[in-house]
Amino acid sequence: MHPLDITVLVGTLAFIVLFGYFKTKGSKNVNDYLKGGNQARWWTVGLSVMATQASAITFLSTPGQAFHSGMGFVQFYLGLPLAMVIISMVFVPLYHRLKVYTAYEFLESRFDLKTRSLTAGLFLIQRSLAAGITIYAPSIVLSAVMGWDLYTLNIIIGILVILYTVSGGTKAVSVTQKQQMGVIFIGMFTAFFLLIDYLPNAVGFSQALDIAGAAGKLEVLDFSFDFENRYTLWSGLIGGTFLALSYFGTDQSQVQRYLTANSVKQSQMGLIFNGFLKVPMQFFILLVGVFVFVFYQFNPTPLNFNPAAEEAVLQSSQGPQYNQLKAELKAIEQEKAQVALALSQDEKHFGQNKLVFNELLSEEKDIRQRANALIKASDEKLQTNDKDYVFIHFILHNLPKGLIGLLLAVILSAAMSSTASELNALASTTVIDLYKRNIKTEKSDKHYLLASKLFTLFWGIFAISVACTADLFDNLIQLVNIIGSIFYGNVLGIFLLAFFVNYVQSKATFIAAIITQIIVLIGWYLDWMPYLWLNLFGAALVVGLAILLQTTIKQKTN
Repeated sequence: MHPLDITVLVGTLAFIVLFGYFKTKGSKNVNDYLKGGNQARWWTVGLSVMATQASAITFLSTPGQAFHSGMGFVQFYLGLPLAMVIISMVFVPLYHRLKVYTAYEFLESRFDLKTRSLTAGLFLIQRSLAAGITIYAPSIVLSAVMGWDLYTLNIIIGILVILYTVSGGTKAVSVTQKQQMGVIFIGMFTAFFLLIDYLPNAVGFSQALDIAGAAGKLEVLDFSFDFENRYTLWSGLIGGTFLALSYFGTDQSQVQRYLTANSVKQSQMGLIFNGFLKVPMQFFILLVGVFVFVFYQFNPTPLNFNPAAEEAVLQSSQGPQYNQLKAELKAIEQEKAQVALALSQDEKHFGQNKLVFNELLSEEKDIRQRANALIKASDEKLQTNDKDYVFIHFILHNLPKGLIGLLLAVILSAAMSSTASELNALASTTVIDLYKRNIKTEKSDKHYLLASKLFTLFWGIFAISVACTADLFDNLIQLVNIIGSIFYGNVLGIFLLAFFVNYVQSKATFIAAIITQIIVLIGWYLDWMPYLWLNLFGAALVVGLAILLQTTIKQKTN
């Protein structure tokens, strides 16, 4: 790695960590530490909410998702603006009126302590796992492409986050996230404009879109009712709305972000700001991935973007066969570059060129599949999925010195911003919903402030431990959403019962939640449905079961 890149990377991260530490150290009480003294304005809330969701996984996996599958993944976010409006109208006023520290405090006043504790426990399980993944995601990729030690990276990222989050609490998270989002936006826009500049002189922005369109990469909306299709307009609007309601309305890592605002209006404005900026932001990140695809129609690519997998197979007995496939790929890429150029220039023969182009893409796909089979044959433990390595490969092999360090800072900044929010939320839920609520004797505010810092440290160490024992999944951005979908629907259903179904009481809700979580876990394991639908399924199931149980309980009582 060039010294200039190291300087940019270390300098950017050091500035963020030190700024957050010195700007916010010395919280005097629990309210300052967990709610930032309720001083945040709407733009801080909006950026903090966005930065919490936009982890390193977003900037590693999303371009790779578009490179392989096109723009259709943006449908996943279509339900988010609607969810933001609902949360602003229903959840936010209630949380502010009750002056809660966590979302789960409300559940005790509506139901009972065991329902509050169960819901808080479900949050702690899924969010602590997700915190580990947000550290692991950039570590595994940077380790593979740069040769850095995986465990060392996990520990470094974790310690950097722990340093300022333990010190400054929620205010430190919010303050640093503004800097991190600034680095992220600068880095991504720089990469996008360089991608356009790197294309052949005859290929401009619109011509690049023609090439991407010919390959089917610009098919944004899928109106089909195919239940097995993971991303459609309907799964995004319905499943995505329920996932966003669950995440932004009941997940403490997000609720805590807008509870820092100084009024209901500021919280609502921050959420609406996030809701209507998030979809264009994700669209843009996917578009970056599409332009990476166009760029690689004119430039050579590896058979597999994961260098660790390539190195392993080349050193095995499958090495000669793999090298033969590399030669076949090179021949196809040369022909494909000519056809892609013709696609962008020759409107008269566009249809014919498009047909040839897609035939070549199909041949290329077949070669890559055979290469993946060789990787698996060389070592069953090797992962052949390389979506998470596509964008980092472009960064390291094509960006000028200095900008590589900036883009690496983008990835690590995103990891730090999400992890900081998660640790902050895990600590607040542990202290407020479990420790303080169940402790027998009343303690001082200073005691709970110290407990908050210690639990932040504990969850930071736990997240590092998860990161060090994690394994690469099909696609990291999907893994985080799958973990959320397994738990979020149930939690959302409990909140919907609390808000809208006064008839249902605590016993029926608690039993229904236990049964629902077991059924959802079984349904996920047996692959009953695409994971996005688990949110709707879990929410509907817990509501239906609770109403049924409450009716049965009432009849027996009468």
